[in-house]
Formats: sequence, C-alpha cells, structure tokens
Amino acid sequence: MKEFSNRVAVVTGAASGIGRAMAERFAAEGMRIVLADVEEGALAKTAQEMKASGAEVFASRTDVSDAKAVEALAEAVYSRFAAAHIVCNNAGVASRAVPCWEQSLEDWQWVLGVNLWGVIHGIRAFVPRMIERGEEGHIVNTASVAGLSSSAFLGPYHASKHAVVTISECLYYELAAAESKLHASVLCPAWVNTRIGESGRNRPLGPDAPHPVSDAVTAGIRKLLAAGLSPESVAARVFEAVHEERFWILTHPEWNPAIAKRVEGMLAGKNPEMTSQIGLK
Repeated sequence: MKEFSNRVAVVTGAASGIGRAMAERFAAEGMRIVLADVEEGALAKTAQEMKASGAEVFASRTDVSDAKAVEALAEAVYSRFAAAHIVCNNAGVASRAVPCWEQSLEDWQWVLGVNLWGVIHGIRAFVPRMIERGEEGHIVNTASVAGLSSSAFLGPYHASKHAVVTISECLYYELAAAESKLHASVLCPAWVNTRIGESGRNRPLGPDAPHPVSDAVTAGIRKLLAAGLSPESVAARVFEAVHEERFWILTHPEWNPAIAKRVEGMLAGKNPEMTSQIGLK
C-alpha cells in the first residue's frame, strides 16, 4: 500500500501488545482505526487513550472465535466507514504448557478458536468486501516463529500458528490469481514483550490449576517475553511490510538458523531436533 491517510485499519486483539502497537502505528499515518478485542475494559482504555492522542477510533468488543461476531464486526465497519483497507487478524492466546495428551479438549478448542478460526473468520468476513470495493488493501495475519518451528508442551499453540502460516501463503497466491489489488503478509515474531503469557485471564474456564511442568515452563516464557522486543518495534516492521507489499515479516533474525536447520533436517530425513528456545510471540 502507498496511501494511508484517511483509510481504515481493522485490528483484532487490539487492546494490548502487538495489536495496540499496530493500531497506534497506523493511526500515526492518519488512518482511521477499528479496535476489536474480547477484553472489554482494556479495549475501552485503549480506545480512550488513542482518541485523546487525536486518533479517529471505533472500538468493538469482539470474540474472534465466533464467526457471527466477526461478521457483525465487518458489517459495523462497512456501515460506519464503507471500507476497510488494512485488516490485521492478530488476536492470540496460549494455553498452559503441558504435553499434548494433557491439554484439555476445551483448551484445544479455545486456542484453535482464537488463533486459527479467528484468522479464518477475519478472512471470510473482510476479504470479499475488500475485493468488491476494488481498492488497494492488505491483510496481515499474526502467526509466530512457533508457526515455523516446534517445541514440547505447546502443541495447541504451534498447531494454530503453523496453520496460520500456510493459510496466509494460500491467501497470498489466491489474491494474485484473482488479480486483486489486495496483498497479504504473515507476521512471525518470537519473543515480544506482551501479556500472551497471561492468556489465562481470558480463558473461558478461568485460570488453570497449578501444574509443576506448566508452572516451570510458563515462568521461563514470561522471563523471555519480558526481555523481548517492544510491540512498537514489531509494529514498525509490520508497517514497512505493508508499505513494501512484503509477505514474510520475521522480526527475530537470530531464529533463522534454527528454522533453516529444521527444513534441512526434513529434506535429509532426519528425526526432529527441538530448538533451544520455545517459539512464542
């Protein structure tokens, strides 16, 4: 995209972290901003603060795992602004860190519902409208370096993010085949200073009970998140990718050797070797 002023950006998971930073970055370019998040209090606070800084903001509490809710969001956006030019399918959660067989069915459904189905619902609700409008636009799907790697104890998260990567690639090809003015990117960060390690605050069943493996892994994850990139630096790279129409947004080059090693191991028929870090946005 080359023109941003007075255009419309829709961001899910926008009340905090990477989502809020992307919304603020697009607002700095003069865009009108649609904030969507399931966490109502944080959403209202973000909207208020962004309005106070001069941004034009429309906030909508949205559960992205609910297809009807995302469709209602799209209807509200087009009713209010008649267009959407950037859609960031960004909402994400992580369940407790335990072996796949100990992950509850409810947690599998929760993580896949938000991380994977949230992206699917966003694509289905917005892309047809954007194509029909016929203007230039961009879809950014938030995956993770966890979508390019695998590690123990985070099966639902890795599964969701691997799926988002390939769906984003498919979308990229399909938009080109349709000769659309839309482009797509997939965001694959590693450690970013966000609250995803505290996803249990929005878990439908409430916070998990203590678990020795989960508690130890979660403590390590939170330390790595706290020392990670700022959400603002990630948002800056997202803006650059949208402006330059680049598909891959990999924010942590130190992960590239591990990603390459995994692919080379596949081609060589080697058994998997777990990376020394856990991939989580």
